[in-house]
Amino acid sequence: MKLEKTSVSASTVLFDFDGTIMNTNDLIIDSWQHTYRTIEGREGDKEAIVRTFGEPLLKSMEKAFPQVPPEKAVEIYRNYHLDSFGDRITLFPGMKELIEELYHQGVKLGLVTSRMRATTDEAMTKYGIGSFFQSVVTWDDTHKHKPDPEPVYIALRKLKSQPEESIMVGDSMYDILCARNAGVRSVLVGWALAVTEEEKNGPQGPDYFINEPSDILKMLGNLW
Repeated sequence: MKLEKTSVSASTVLFDFDGTIMNTNDLIIDSWQHTYRTIEGREGDKEAIVRTFGEPLLKSMEKAFPQVPPEKAVEIYRNYHLDSFGDRITLFPGMKELIEELYHQGVKLGLVTSRMRATTDEAMTKYGIGSFFQSVVTWDDTHKHKPDPEPVYIALRKLKSQPEESIMVGDSMYDILCARNAGVRSVLVGWALAVTEEEKNGPQGPDYFINEPSDILKMLGNLW
């Protein structure tokens, strides 16, 4: 695996949202546990919950709760999630500074997330980062979702960028595989919860790995 000091030529950086830019991990886990308690009267396995990170929620719920319509499970999850969303999310340290610096250096920025548009916009507005992204692709913008490459293709079209000049930063194998399927180089963040050591270093692992947001600037140092 190539490490953070590797020099990379790229004019476009795509970011995942949950677990990459925004720390929503505890809220997502708690929302899952609320759904488990409501449907099955018990809490779910935390490790299994974390393994769903990055996957479209409807698909995850369909697998986790086959005894109820997935739309019902999603409704239970989202009602709990939305009640405390604004108060329980935070930017990962250094991420806003990275986004601002990339923007001011002329790098084209895109967001590619399986989260719905409303809460994505809410969080970006709250933390003042929405204006830095020239392209935002959410769950609402496509019928195909990670690891399918379509969300990345949509973002690149909006940015008028090519896959070979782009990198995607994410925290799950859904991000890594989505990038690879689109012909985009992938970067896994060191604060990811959902990727095992075997996956990090396996044949389907990321092209690059960073320990902190500023490592992206080191990687792209050859641009400036």
